[in-house]
Order: sequence, then C-alpha cells, then structure tokens
Amino acid sequence: MTSSTATTAAAREHARAQGGVITDSMPVLPARTWPTPPAGVDPDTLTWAETVPGGSYTTKVLARGTRLRLRDLDGRACAHLSLHRADAPWERLNVADTVKVPWQAYLRVGHPLLSDQGRVLATVVGDTSGRHDALCGTTTVAANTAKYGDGTLHSSSPAGRALFTVAAAKHGLAPRDVPQTLSFFHGVRVEADGTLTSIGNAGADKAVELLVHLPLVVMVANTAHPLDPAPEFGTTSLEVLAWRGADPTEPDGADPEYHRAHLNTEDLWAARAAGTAATESRTK
Repeated sequence: MTSSTATTAAAREHARAQGGVITDSMPVLPARTWPTPPAGVDPDTLTWAETVPGGSYTTKVLARGTRLRLRDLDGRACAHLSLHRADAPWERLNVADTVKVPWQAYLRVGHPLLSDQGRVLATVVGDTSGRHDALCGTTTVAANTAKYGDGTLHSSSPAGRALFTVAAAKHGLAPRDVPQTLSFFHGVRVEADGTLTSIGNAGADKAVELLVHLPLVVMVANTAHPLDPAPEFGTTSLEVLAWRGADPTEPDGADPEYHRAHLNTEDLWAARAAGTAATESRTK
C-alpha cells in the first residue's frame, strides 16, 4: 500500500482522481466522445467505442440497424465473433449455415451471418481486409497451453473459449451456449487436399463492417487464431466502434439463397412490432 492510499480517505481521493483517465483497454463513455469517429459518421450516433488489447474480450447489446466496425490497428488482431439474439438468446449464430446457405466458405461483402433459426443476424457490408475465417472456430485452453504454455483466462495467452465463457456469463449464458464462432483479420484457405492453411493478416489499419438486422448480444474475443503460425502469442489491439443507422433491408441483387432468410427476419420483426403496438394500445 502506498502513502497515497494508506487511509480510507486517501484511497477515496486517489480513486476519484482516476475519474477522467482513459486507457487503451476500456470503453469510452459516452461513446460520442470518441476522438476519431469514422469518416461521415456523426459522433452523436456512436453507441460503442472501445479498444480491445490482445488477449481481452468485450461485449455489448446492439440494436437493429446498428453499424459495427472492427478495425485491426497494428496488423495482428484476430476478432473472434459470437452473436445471440438479445431478446431470445437461445437463437444464435450458426456458422455452418452461414457457410452452407450462401455456398461460400470465405466471408466477403454481402455475406449474411445466419442464425440457427434461418434468420439474418448481421451482414458484412464493408471489408478492407479480406482475411477472415469461418472454418476453424476459436482457441481452447488445452490448445493454447500446449502452444504457448498457458491458455487460461488470466494468462498472457488466454484462449478464445475462456474469454467467451466470461463474456457469455455477463448475459446469463452458460459455456454450452457459446456456439462455433467466426474470426476476422486472420485468413484461412482450404487446399485441394482439404488442408486448412493460415494466410495470416492483411496488415495494419484494416477494417470490417457489419450491419445488425436484429437486436443482438455481440461478444468479441481478441486472441490468436488456432492456426496462427507464430510460436509466441502476439495478438495486437482491436478497435470496436458502433453507431446508429437505418433499418436494414434486403440488399438489391442479393443472391436468392439469402432471400428466405431475409423474409424470416423481417417477418419476426414485423410480428414483434405488432405485438408491441398491441400492448401499448391496451395500456392506454
């Protein structure tokens, strides 16, 4: 204990003095005070602004129509993503359908992220990286321990599963509720013989942007990819920004495989809106 915190009164004053301090591992509140909003985005529309160091996680509930941007600041971030419907968390990201329905294993602009109920949870609407993965999932404690010496939550090389378990608990979800995840910024390619090969990151200052179609619990773990060839854990910082946008619609020219999923999504949203209107009418 230092002299500045040796007494209760001194400790209180020390704690209060930290009130305006911002570090690179905490959300900025309110989000509109983020110093560098994306070009063309009104700072007042920002709802989430945070830098996530390598080996850390973050989570937030986002509204329908929100734009979510993940940015690899230094070229070695790996954003593992898990999604659940905020109002019905038993509906969650289904990576198998996200790959199967569009007939495309490689995430790209226009790619829908589908739920296990055949709905569009989010769509990739911007991408300057092109290095993503929908095949390998995230890391496990056992695998990180074998590779880096430790994969537990508070180690210097925490596994994605450990990080997601804690993030999920903040929303009342158990480890079994964490599905297979997607990862952004560390690419994987399938060789002719079926081998999965790492193609690494695309470099610093690359970003991917998602459009949210239903209210979502978003969980992001910024940790090494399972196929990262580096012998040392070297994941670098990830920037996470979100801002309010317009209600999503089915993109013009969308592939026909997506059409039913969009219909399922809009049908649910219309039913919810009708139910809300009926409830409000009864309470007047």
